[in-house]
Amino acid sequence: MTSFADITTMGVGGPIAHFIEPTTRVGLIEAVEDADSKGLPLVVIGGGSNMLVSDEPFNGVVVRDARRLITVPDEAAPVEGEDRTVHVNAEAGTNWDDFVAFTVQIGLEGVEGLSGIPGTVGASVVQNIGAYGQEVATSVESVEVWDRETKTTRDLTPVDLKFGYRYSALKASMYEAPGKPADRFFPTPRYVVLSVTFALTHSAEGTVGYGQLAKALGVEVGDRMATKAIREAVLKVRAAKGMLEDPTRYALPAMDGTKREANILADLKRLAVVNEEAGIPLGGDGLPAPDHNRHSCGSFFMNPILPADQADTLPEDAPRFAATLPDGTPGVKTSAAWLIDHAGCHKGYRAAQDAPASLSTQHTLALTNRGGATAVDVEMLAKSVQQAVKAAFGVDLVPEPVCVGVLTR
Repeated sequence: MTSFADITTMGVGGPIAHFIEPTTRVGLIEAVEDADSKGLPLVVIGGGSNMLVSDEPFNGVVVRDARRLITVPDEAAPVEGEDRTVHVNAEAGTNWDDFVAFTVQIGLEGVEGLSGIPGTVGASVVQNIGAYGQEVATSVESVEVWDRETKTTRDLTPVDLKFGYRYSALKASMYEAPGKPADRFFPTPRYVVLSVTFALTHSAEGTVGYGQLAKALGVEVGDRMATKAIREAVLKVRAAKGMLEDPTRYALPAMDGTKREANILADLKRLAVVNEEAGIPLGGDGLPAPDHNRHSCGSFFMNPILPADQADTLPEDAPRFAATLPDGTPGVKTSAAWLIDHAGCHKGYRAAQDAPASLSTQHTLALTNRGGATAVDVEMLAKSVQQAVKAAFGVDLVPEPVCVGVLTR
């Protein structure tokens, strides 16, 4: 029986009663509709990189889209004149980094800074993933969804999607308030993504939009350079911080076929180089040595966006960036990683001595399974960090992953 531990990057979670992998658009819709009609709990999962699920058996349906086709409709109608826009459509089950690699390979600009983010194309628009100066929102043309409320398909535009920081109308349909699940559409949104059409730019060069990335490349923010070079730099920076998923997970039977083999091999080689530079020898099988820092949900807490008066209470050296509060009024975004570290939860922090879950030894924002951890262990760690930050700064940290049966408010 497949379990959430088998299909999530954190590697925890209980057994699944019904695990379905539809290979057609109709099959995906039917699987969702069948679960809804029977009133069964439903999880539509992507790469499992943004989920923390209870250790208890999940007596419902888990659907993982097995459709992974990427097409370029504009090949039939070549770009003309000064308009260099190229549309690319990807089915929701497509591995996100497979998609990024594909676009860079064919000479398109727009998502190269999002290289190495685990998950799928469908999940990317729910979360509005972002990194190194880019967000998926800036490249989305439309999203085809199945509306579980009206039982119809719809094409949603960026205006419909209401993208914000780690936010979309899709994600909003799951929550009554930040971190508080809605009664009806949770843990799967009202709108189930079927495919996404992106509007990218025909260009072999991209803009370096983030300071840390510019430093790694030896250039200035705003400089233009090859998208392939940007992608490799992003992957190297993420790997060095332990923020790339463990590519060996694709050897698990439950993950077979979910990512293109060539890209898995490239990830393994890349990690081997990073490990060698860090003085970490290869394992006996010639693969990169196990790194528990990669057994995580990535960034576990969202960067808080605070009212100006609350931000004023933070220490002077706390990071501050202009942002917009959920109600549309001006606010201040600060760094969750900074708050965690300055609340005394440093890299490698554990809620208890010898606990099998800890903060990453490379990044305070990642909660990691050090081997044999359960969802309860991860939950204890998360609550310990939240309590420390609340006590030190009066700020409530909201988990970024979808939490099923754990960390309920």
